[in-house]
Amino acid sequence: MFQLLRNIGLVLAAIGGALLASPVDLPSWLNDLGGYLTVAGGILSSVSQLTVVDGVNTHDSG
Repeated sequence: MFQLLRNIGLVLAAIGGALLASPVDLPSWLNDLGGYLTVAGGILSSVSQLTVVDGVNTHDSG
C-alpha cells in the first residue's frame, strides 16, 4: 500500500515539476497548481518512504 502511495507521490511531483519548468507561458493558476502538486507529491513520497523498510514489510501487497 505504501509503495503505491510513494509511486503516486512521485508521479504528482513529476507532473508538478513539468508544469513549473514548462518553457511556455502558462496561466498563473496552472503555475500555482504545479507548485502544489510538487509539494504534495514530495510530502506523500517521503512519508510513504519512511514507512517502507526493505525486507520488513512483507505483508505489503503494493
